[in-house]
Amino acid sequence: MRSYILMIPILAAGVSGFGDDWTRFRGENGAGVASGTGYPAEINKASGTVWRTPVRPGKSSPVLTKRHVFLTGYEGGKLYTQCFDRATGRLLWERSVDRRSHIIANQLNHPAAITPATDGESVFVFFKDFGFVSYDAKGNEQWKTPMGPFNNTMGLGASPVLAGTNVILLADQVEGSFISALDRKNGELRWKADREEGEGWGTPLFYQPEARRRPYILTTSRGQFGAYTLAGKRVSSLRGLATTVVGSPLIADGVLYVQGYGSDAPAPFSQRLQKLDKNGDGKLSQDEYLDEPFLAGIAKYVGNRDMVITEDEWNEKQKEVMGPNCLVAYQLEYDAQGVIQPRELWRYEKSFTAVIPSPLVYQGVVYFVKNGGILTSLDAKTGAVLKTGRVAGALGGYSTSPVAADGKIYLVSEEGNIAILRAGGQWDVLSVTPLGEGSYATPALAEGDLYLRTDGALYRFRGGAK
Repeated sequence: MRSYILMIPILAAGVSGFGDDWTRFRGENGAGVASGTGYPAEINKASGTVWRTPVRPGKSSPVLTKRHVFLTGYEGGKLYTQCFDRATGRLLWERSVDRRSHIIANQLNHPAAITPATDGESVFVFFKDFGFVSYDAKGNEQWKTPMGPFNNTMGLGASPVLAGTNVILLADQVEGSFISALDRKNGELRWKADREEGEGWGTPLFYQPEARRRPYILTTSRGQFGAYTLAGKRVSSLRGLATTVVGSPLIADGVLYVQGYGSDAPAPFSQRLQKLDKNGDGKLSQDEYLDEPFLAGIAKYVGNRDMVITEDEWNEKQKEVMGPNCLVAYQLEYDAQGVIQPRELWRYEKSFTAVIPSPLVYQGVVYFVKNGGILTSLDAKTGAVLKTGRVAGALGGYSTSPVAADGKIYLVSEEGNIAILRAGGQWDVLSVTPLGEGSYATPALAEGDLYLRTDGALYRFRGGAK
């Protein structure tokens, strides 16, 4: 479950500039791919664990510098930033801010679910129930900028991304969606651009294929694509995406890949009434739908907003979420004026795609995983299905996104089963290791090792030869 913009032409295609470090959600430009060799084909907890260290509860993914690993957590009403020594796993420092708001969100969207970003020294952290805070490598607070409350019924999901001297935030909501840039040194607002898109959760991307080309920030949310200049001006839009985009998009070889889902037909209100309408009045009142985020969002933002859901209000919301289940590939091109324009190459709509996990493109193959451990591989050029199958030994729910390195694909189920696959259109399972601890955080890969956050710990697993 992440946005961005500013000044530095050398950020071609989002290159971070920090070598093999995994400095943001899913690594360099969110692709989920690491360079190098020596990554493990099998995880042995006894002999392959470099270190394991306790962490506070949370679902954010680890980000790395040469010396540190950063995570966020939430406990006792406080939102924590934790810094660990990358070599030893020792907790070096933790700092906290008080939670400012308590907006109802999907139970999978933890108060510490959004992944921080780092420039190799400082860390930039965004909490949907607080706003931004930045610390230096020693844990000294550099600045904090409270924001919100936000109007996203499932909770925000876009992670911050650095762009030149700015840190960028995308906040797609029921009302008041925007993309903004804050000064990296002091947290002051540089610019803010309103968006017409409604709720969305995917992290945007930088794109600049050549130094002579103008760079852009690309967004995918609520049925449409958008492109922004580094000064925050929207210059391109295209409709046709899924209405619900949770996973983040990615770019490979000048092609943008984005997946999402929608409803083929309105779900009947009668089904919800049968289950929840305790007093039989044909409506749903607040005590009947309780804290269910989707219903609470209808009650709060649709119709007369009196916190009672009628059939008309239900049907109005159903129209909003109707749309295709699809994974779409767009060739990114520049027109005569140098404005980015996407051209659809293919779309996959044959079955329900993944919900939370982002897709992965690796060595000419697109992968997406959905609940039940069902993994599909597609030809990246044509969208043709190469293989669909269950990952034996890791059949549970999936909130983490797949990552890849050294000819291998890494998947982690919510139950904490680590599956390592041989990459390829006809992928096959090399190993599955049950950790016995749940996991909702996407792993980080660097220098042959795998860093994984579980419900209670942070692991560093050793790869092969160094």
